[in-house]
Parts: sequence; structure tokens; C-alpha cells
Amino acid sequence: MIDSTHWLLTLSCPDRPGIVHQVTGAIVAASGNITELQQFTSTESGRFFMRVQVQSGFDRSEFERAFAAIATELDADWVLDFVGRRRRTLVLASKEGHCLNDLLFRQRSGYLPITIPLIMANHPDLGDLASFYGVPFESQPITPDTKASFERRILDVVAEHDIELVVLARYMQILSPQLCDELAGRAINIHHSFLPAFLGANPYRQAHARGVKLIGATAHFVTSDLDEGPIIEQNVRRVDHTMDVPELVAMGQEQESRTLTEAVRLFAEHRVLLDGSRTVIFS
Repeated sequence: MIDSTHWLLTLSCPDRPGIVHQVTGAIVAASGNITELQQFTSTESGRFFMRVQVQSGFDRSEFERAFAAIATELDADWVLDFVGRRRRTLVLASKEGHCLNDLLFRQRSGYLPITIPLIMANHPDLGDLASFYGVPFESQPITPDTKASFERRILDVVAEHDIELVVLARYMQILSPQLCDELAGRAINIHHSFLPAFLGANPYRQAHARGVKLIGATAHFVTSDLDEGPIIEQNVRRVDHTMDVPELVAMGQEQESRTLTEAVRLFAEHRVLLDGSRTVIFS
């Protein structure tokens, strides 16, 4: 639930002495009460990162004008938002429904602060699932001839609904470099932990044949380098020789769902800040 008196400020800038003093000083000057503050300095990039929640009745436009001068001096990228505001999210899917179902269930239950105006897919299989949750659904087969038009439709939806996040919920298509660039920093994908060892079809069968002892999943930002974007969340679970392929698949899908949902939550709550090819996560 949005609390119009509870604000959230995230900031990243080149590191230097006095940043915390300047930021908190501006908050105090606006009669703000800090309820949560996290900060981090990256020795690799030399950048400072900060996430602060503020209880206050200050006027947003007045605070933004006052803080803009500080942000300019700090050469900072910053965002001011309400705590709990639902981020507008487009979900892309194919045939497998485990990740989509978890997102929809947790969004409905209030765990995920997102709103989903549309689900787009390249197969019609998950239409009934979307209907059950009352979310609009559209599908279009993707071929080499139709891929470009489908991606244009994605960008149209992003603009029409002012989409802040695009989630690839086991969307089994490779995005074009152009679409990756358009969605940079606001598209999240999920993949199983077997990459790059077991490529192609039936990775769980390949893993079973090799006797793997760990399975898991990685959620990351989408880039044109396939499955190599900045990592947001990872989970892993031990398995053993007694488990057959269907059991491995079930456990793997559980990890994928859990990992993607958590990555979406972190993003939606402004807890993910990019630091080059890495992420800073304020959990």
C-alpha cells in the first residue's frame, strides 16, 4: 500500500567525502525522518550508492527542486518515489507457467509491489492462467518473419502503459540487440544454473546423466550478451543420486520461480542499483 508520507530516495554518484552529510542534511531541512538507510562504496568503480526511506509530509516538487542542486553538485543519478508504489510491469512468457504463476500469485497476495497490465507470449498455452488472475493476455507465433513485429509490439506496450519493468518469465526467445538496448536496466530474465555446461534441449536430463549435486537458478538483467547480464539474485539446492529427472525438473522450476520473483521484488522496491556489469543489492 502506498503511504503518501513515506518516501524512498535512491542515489549513485562518484564517491567523495561528505555525501551522506549532504543527503541527510537535505532531508532534515525538509523535516524528514529517516526510517531506513543503506549505503555502499564500490572500490572497483569508485561509485557511492545509497538507498534511504524518509517519513515526511514534505511537498515532492519542493524537495525535488532543492535536492536537484545537490544532485548536480554530486553528479548523481537519483530517483524519488513513494514507498510501496506498484511498478508497472510487462511479462513475457512462452509455454512453461511456473514462473508466471508465481509472479501472478504473489502479486495478487501483496508480496510483489507490481501491477501487470498485460502478459505477452509467443504461444497461447498460458492464456487460461492469465484469465484466472484477471490479467489481459495476448499471443502471437514468432517466426523469423514475425519477430521484428512482435518486438515492435513490445515497445508499443512499454510506451502505452508506461512500463517500468519487463520480466521474461521463461520467455524462450532471444531478444534482438536493439530491443535489449531499448530495455537496458529494466528487463529481467531467469535461467537455470546449468549454463554454460549443459546447453540446448533437456538440460535436466543432461545434468542427471552427469550426476550433478547442485541445481539452482540465476535472475539477471537482460543484455545482448545472452544470459550474461548483471546478476540480481541466485539460489541453489543440493540434489543426489536418488532423484530422477522429473524430480530434478520440479526442484529446478521451484528455484527458477523463487529466484525470479525475488529479483522482481528487489527491483520493484528500488533495492537494485547498477554498478557497471555488477549490481548493488540493498536487501
